[in-house]
Amino acid sequence: MGKSKTTKFKRPQFNAVGLPVNAVKEEDAAEELHDEDCCPAAELLEKLQNPSADVREFACASISRVVQQSQTIPGFLQRDAVRRLGPMLLDSSLAVRETATGALRNLSACGGQEVCEDMVKHDIMTPLTALLRECCAGFESAAVSMTDQKNAVEDVANEAVNLLWNLCESSSQALSVFNKSGLLDVVVQCMERHPHNTELAISAAHCLHTVTEDNPELLCSLNTAVLGVMENALLSSQPSMAHTLLRTLAAGTLWNMKGSLPAARQAQTLSAVVATLSKCLDLDSGTLIPELRQAEEVRIKNKPDSADSVEQAAGGLVEEEMDEEEEAPKHKRNGKSARGDTDFSDLLPRGKEELREATALLTAQQTSLEIIVNMCCSDDPSDDEWEEESSSDESDMGPDGLCEGVSNLMSPLCLSAEVHTALMNHNIPEKVLKKSEFPGKEAMEVCKQNPSWRGLMKKMQRVQSRALTCLHSILSTMDAESLGGAAALQEAAQHLSTLVFGAAEIPKDEEFLEAVISAMRSLLQMIASKSISQCMTPQQLMSLSEAATSCEVVSVRVNAVAILGITGSTLAKEKCTAETLQMIGNALLQVATRDADLVVNGEALDALFDVFADGDEAETAAKNIQLLPALKALQPVFKAKIRKEGRGKYSPPQLCVLDNIKVNLRRFIGYLETVVKK
Repeated sequence: MGKSKTTKFKRPQFNAVGLPVNAVKEEDAAEELHDEDCCPAAELLEKLQNPSADVREFACASISRVVQQSQTIPGFLQRDAVRRLGPMLLDSSLAVRETATGALRNLSACGGQEVCEDMVKHDIMTPLTALLRECCAGFESAAVSMTDQKNAVEDVANEAVNLLWNLCESSSQALSVFNKSGLLDVVVQCMERHPHNTELAISAAHCLHTVTEDNPELLCSLNTAVLGVMENALLSSQPSMAHTLLRTLAAGTLWNMKGSLPAARQAQTLSAVVATLSKCLDLDSGTLIPELRQAEEVRIKNKPDSADSVEQAAGGLVEEEMDEEEEAPKHKRNGKSARGDTDFSDLLPRGKEELREATALLTAQQTSLEIIVNMCCSDDPSDDEWEEESSSDESDMGPDGLCEGVSNLMSPLCLSAEVHTALMNHNIPEKVLKKSEFPGKEAMEVCKQNPSWRGLMKKMQRVQSRALTCLHSILSTMDAESLGGAAALQEAAQHLSTLVFGAAEIPKDEEFLEAVISAMRSLLQMIASKSISQCMTPQQLMSLSEAATSCEVVSVRVNAVAILGITGSTLAKEKCTAETLQMIGNALLQVATRDADLVVNGEALDALFDVFADGDEAETAAKNIQLLPALKALQPVFKAKIRKEGRGKYSPPQLCVLDNIKVNLRRFIGYLETVVKK
């Protein structure tokens, strides 16, 4: 149904992280959860009013732990937990502030969008804004002289920034409050702490990366000082993986701010952004993760036995949380299934620095690939087949929307050539292709053997899937010559063929399948347009199609039939291909007839039009599979299905395409009738 479109990545939803494991006192909250007749919410919320700060802290910490079991959340909400926890953000005790903010943070993360919107409705933004301002004032306050006391203020700020991040991701009202309350300067101030508090700076960077995306109202609040903080973070030289993540997030934020960059700094900033992403992708997780795990083993051997056992126990608890998250149902966001893009690094005890570093590395590489995908995407909302509503971009702003010192906005169209040059100068296509390989066996084995590292296996696989999606974006937006010509495209085709057909059977993982098949479609489109021979046999493509057409993800099925159409239309121009065309035609007819989704039906019909449009081989195959009577029988069914299901289930652009296919089906049947009469 036309060109395969590139989808922008929205920022991921957030994790149920909250407090370090050792901050939650080991009471039997878990036992209470298993007792269906006993809800801990009432008792814990009552303890919030206790005059003892220790009791209030314990209650908040327990709530933080309990709400990570999503089935307990309604019980807390029914008892007005948000209103009762809100005042705790400004409690006289710093420990209570931290645990209360952590409880709300976990409530927002585990409860999802509806809970976040309910929290904003109950005015949680007012005490949260006040708390953040007090924290920032306390960073440099002369009254705060002790180092560990100062760390306590920053720990509170870290929880508060993460809560703000969750709310702004899920609630447009929270984002509006952020824009109007001057919270940008507060979060930027938290990010400035990166020389000595990387954890807080990364939380702030995550938040900024989120709030600056598709938020033209915020552009008016930007000034050269804010841009300077981003650039300082971008240019930091610390070699740790945490700082790599910080630089990556700063790069993403600067990309989001591209419309407000002063003209004199546009080219330089773009180059620095792409250079940062390039350096991140240069890092080899297959080598670094085994090295980090080995470093952890050495460190643990040199520790006292008691410290070792505590760390191993904490690591096991983290693994349990990771497993629960991976098994949790995936909610839908903007019409797409939300991936488990969660980052559990904040759950890790401070002793597990090597695991934190490994997690930061993989998060940075995933984020880098997502930023590159967005760079390759048009900002025109009509180009995004998944967006339910159009969103404003920088072009909506007139001259009055520019703040002092900022020049005319750079439009995406003006940027495209510069972005293309920057990506090519840093060999981004080659690096993306490298990242699309399967995760290193040694790294996967190391993670598999240790419970607390096991969650990284899914993260490594997600980096590969993001790389494949990124490859699809690059193939969709660059020409063959830029990518190295026929030889490079054939090499890429061989690589994708190995990924899909190298094992005994085609991988069934939906995330991988969705990514690899979209990349394969883009590549085959380019190869076919240049009449380049490709290494995948029709039989291999048929087996891929069979695996894909049984997948629940609609886009996988759409791309599968598109690949058959591309292959078939190429084969129709060659000699002695009628038998293969019959096989492809039968497969497409089956999808057009039996698939439950109209979009997939339409794509299959569109592919049939392409395959059997012309040529002696196509005519022979069409007669052998009785294509004309099959399409005549399908025509009234397809028209009735559009009338019955169309308006309630599909978007106006999709309906427009389906109507065109309906017209083309009538015309194609007429064409086949003339062929039969020859």
